[in-house]
Amino acid sequence: MKKYLDILSDIDRKINEGQFVSGQKLPSVRDAAKLYDCSVSTITRAYAELEKRHAIYSIAQSGYYVVEKQGNRSNLTESKTIDFASSSPDPSVFPYLDFQHCLNKALDIYKFDLFTCGDSKGMETLRHTLVSHLAGDQVFAKAERIIVTAGANQALEILAKMPFPNGNSVILVEQPSYDIYMRFLEAEGIPVCGIARSTTGIDLRELEEKFRHGGIKFFYTMSRYHSPLGTSYSANERKTIARLASKYDIYVVEDDYMADLGEEAGIDPIYSYNGTSHVVYLKSFSKIIFPGLRLGAVVLPEKLMVSFCEYKRYADTSQLSQAALEVYIKNGMYERHKRKISSQYASRIHVLNEAVRRHNDAGLLEVSDVRSGVYVQFKLPQAVNLERLIERLAAKNIIVVSGKRFYLSDYREREKFLRISISRVQPEQIEEGVRSIVEEVRQEVKFPS
Repeated sequence: MKKYLDILSDIDRKINEGQFVSGQKLPSVRDAAKLYDCSVSTITRAYAELEKRHAIYSIAQSGYYVVEKQGNRSNLTESKTIDFASSSPDPSVFPYLDFQHCLNKALDIYKFDLFTCGDSKGMETLRHTLVSHLAGDQVFAKAERIIVTAGANQALEILAKMPFPNGNSVILVEQPSYDIYMRFLEAEGIPVCGIARSTTGIDLRELEEKFRHGGIKFFYTMSRYHSPLGTSYSANERKTIARLASKYDIYVVEDDYMADLGEEAGIDPIYSYNGTSHVVYLKSFSKIIFPGLRLGAVVLPEKLMVSFCEYKRYADTSQLSQAALEVYIKNGMYERHKRKISSQYASRIHVLNEAVRRHNDAGLLEVSDVRSGVYVQFKLPQAVNLERLIERLAAKNIIVVSGKRFYLSDYREREKFLRISISRVQPEQIEEGVRSIVEEVRQEVKFPS
């Protein structure tokens, strides 16, 4: 088994590194067996696996060839723009061929089920697969409590509109927080209030006070890899939030949208610490596979099931996408891709931190201590004109996002910062980008308006 895996890994590496280029014929099975000092059957097995992954293809009585790439993927990254703004995954790491294989496999397996309306709760087989998948993140739930949604946003919108058993109406959100959700709440006229969260955490005494007297329906939080701060709650904070939810009959909506983009040994989600079913757990798959897949999952307390299902009346997620995701998870591709993209992003965060260490020696920027995930907060001196800074950086082809958009419109106690995303910026661009940001901030401080 080890020999086969070594050979498979070596050929895969040579294809990825360009030693075997698009359209090139691979060594014959017999020649490869001699090259790797193994049996013909071992090579045949390795080639068959590569063909399954759409990395190579075979021509009868001719041999095996490297799949032609659809365009040059490297062209996507060759840009003078330093993009610290985009939050969607890097297209260069999208698992196109793997997922194409899963789509084809799904069509074979579920050909009689894919073109029906489906179940509003999601495909039953996928929900059962998600039971073990979520258990890996210490989220233990029965399939009946898992509902597949058209992305996490659909679940968030339904939760905001539906009644909750505690009879309360106000949604409590961290400040700053997920901008799209806040704009939705404000546009819908849903009662909402904020509580400050910084890179050092949240005031748990203030949180308890709001739980006690605020008429809170639920508390919306991103416990891991917060957007826009990039930081995570400590284990103690998570346990306390879980305890307060039970004590005051307040629900917590835990948006764990980046659960797959890092390893935090021993720190489990708030869901795992709550024994009274006061936590709604949200999972998104867009940060790992494709943003356009629009698939998410919500784990609901039993008391919320009926109401949630009444608001989600019909099947609105693609049966084919759900079936392909199930295949993608069950055959191990999801786990492999998760490790690949997590490692890549952690490497970029490391490069960013090193660049900050070299160029921010005067301490003009307060930078959140983030080692994985996607986001980092660059907190700015009060003297900086944020709009002008962003314009000056844009003139240098450096795109950043203002922290202003991540607050409720009437929330006044705002920090002045840039949200830095490393999901699309290339490692070789990070050094120049950070150096330019520090230099422009220095100029703003030196010559304020």
